[in-house]
Amino acid sequence: MCWRNHSTRWKKSNPTCPDGETYWDNTAIIITWDEWNGWYDHVAPQMLSGVESSYQYGFRVPLIFVSAYTQVSYVSNTPQGFGSILRFAENNFGLTVGGLGFADARAADDLGEFYSFTNTARVLTPIPTVLGIKDFVEDKSQATDPDDD
Repeated sequence: MCWRNHSTRWKKSNPTCPDGETYWDNTAIIITWDEWNGWYDHVAPQMLSGVESSYQYGFRVPLIFVSAYTQVSYVSNTPQGFGSILRFAENNFGLTVGGLGFADARAADDLGEFYSFTNTARVLTPIPTVLGIKDFVEDKSQATDPDDD
């Protein structure tokens, strides 16, 4: 599997893994926020029964799942927890379910509604950018915080 080969580098002319599989077909990108940042949410946080280590859900935050196997423009109304991301990793990489802690053990699902490996992978649509990969790989500027709040 491509994700295990850490020596493989992205090459614009050949975006494939050593086994011939393309990176796009073998990639899932999960984007989420770790705080609600004070934005108003009309839905109160769900309270879990049997609290472990004071773990509770907080206010909702966005979750974006990017994959060749995700339906275009799909919007889910299913409440998820951060443990669902861990469950996704466990199920996809053969790890023991619940083995990463109580959050994944309590997770309702593994984000399975966002992908289906029985579907044919969608073709990657490149997004034009002003900067190229070289601008990021060879960036020598001083690291800074991503925001100032």
